[in-house]
Amino acid sequence: SILCQEPEGKSDVQKHLNLLKKKVLRVFKTLKVPPGKLDNLKNIRSLQMAEKQMLETNKESLVHLQEAIKEAEQSAERIEETVQQLQHKIQVLKNQLEEDEEKARKVFQENGGGALHLPELPKHSVQVPTLQEEILKIKNQNGLLKDLNTIQQSTDLKNLLTLIEKTYEKVDFL
Repeated sequence: SILCQEPEGKSDVQKHLNLLKKKVLRVFKTLKVPPGKLDNLKNIRSLQMAEKQMLETNKESLVHLQEAIKEAEQSAERIEETVQQLQHKIQVLKNQLEEDEEKARKVFQENGGGALHLPELPKHSVQVPTLQEEILKIKNQNGLLKDLNTIQQSTDLKNLLTLIEKTYEKVDFL
């Protein structure tokens, strides 16, 4: 009796499995697969190698970037230290300027009449005769004027004047 009952149970299980098989096949038939993807499976080794090489180059570039960042941080720190030193020097110079201005105010302090308290000029500087007075003392003034005119028209004087002008231009440029 057991042997007879066994095929009946098997047939139900067999029917159920056949139904599941048909459903799965129907789903596989309607399933859409992108074309050409099998080629990528054949080139998996070369793709893996390419990815490894990209990973290595990215690691190297990351190391270089980290070094560049460290250098930039160090230069920023040096610049910050320089700025602090310059600010300190500026403060020292400001204090010195204030002291010098205070000294200058004491020297040039005005009284109620508006006159400055300046040291007197030496008397010999006021008594020195001017060039015009010396020229008037010369008796042959026409000859002197001719001599001065020829000196003024000479090429040596012109060269000297151009040299002086160029020297002033270079000094102004510096």
